[in-house]
Amino acid sequence: MRRRHLLTLIPGAIAAPSLAQAQPAWPSRPVRMVVPFPPGGTTDFIARLVGQRLGTVLGQTFVVENRAGAGGTLGSDFVAKSPPDGHTLIVSNIASFGVGPSVYPTMPYDSVRDFAHVALLAEIPSVLAVNVASPIRDLAQFIEAAKARPGLAVGSPGNGTSSHAKQAILQRSAGIETTHVPYRGSGPMMNDVAGGALESMITTLVEAGRNERFRLLAVTAEARVPGWPDLPTFKELGHPEMVASTWFGLSAPAGTPAPIVTRLNAEVLAALATPEITARLIETGATPRRMTAPEYSDFVAAEVRRWAAVVQAAGIRVG
Repeated sequence: MRRRHLLTLIPGAIAAPSLAQAQPAWPSRPVRMVVPFPPGGTTDFIARLVGQRLGTVLGQTFVVENRAGAGGTLGSDFVAKSPPDGHTLIVSNIASFGVGPSVYPTMPYDSVRDFAHVALLAEIPSVLAVNVASPIRDLAQFIEAAKARPGLAVGSPGNGTSSHAKQAILQRSAGIETTHVPYRGSGPMMNDVAGGALESMITTLVEAGRNERFRLLAVTAEARVPGWPDLPTFKELGHPEMVASTWFGLSAPAGTPAPIVTRLNAEVLAALATPEITARLIETGATPRRMTAPEYSDFVAAEVRRWAAVVQAAGIRVG
């Protein structure tokens, strides 16, 4: 009896190494890091900053690929339908994961169920900005101009983005009527404001904060941002509804193996803790955020619910 028992164990003992060998090493080739907006914007900046660090510690190149369009939903959909092997990731964000599900009548993906959410990277307040040569010098003058001239143009990085939603909130809060001008990303929008072709824009502090061509009127932060002591918040100027951060994270297609998600989360948190990356983010107005993968998944789900209420109240629809 004992001999038969030993013999039944031997095949299992032999099979165990084979099963281990069947699990491929990750990453086994360059990792595609999709940015669903054009180059030059905040999403692109954060992707390249974190991606370079991940490539160094994981021994494979993290290739940033810009797939812009439809408020970030085109690139996000591409990743949702990619093989869940850890070699295609998306810089998930408030636009295509938080606001988009409520703005677009039909979405090709579910921003909660169709992704394995890895980690939150950073949160950044938004600003209302004009060209530095504009006669508008503060928020009060902006509101006066919009009331005197209904239809004043305000740009955003695209339909369905958080900047689009924030413009709608500002209109309701200030009792003004503006014209939303969507762009295919922040870069083209900022070029038009800098050149005088566009009157104003709502964009992130990262993009506009250190650019001498722009005058910042107000920021959507809860309190004044370190490094910008003279920049008032919308809240202190009487618009508490305009307290909202733009967030960026890292996600993979649903079904990505848990060990890969766990490893990625650990490496992202380690990257965010490095003095170099922390300093780069803070000096541009961003705040690094540390979350486990389950915490980030819950965060995305909560943001979908939050912005659904905002979009419904503002009556924003695209398409």
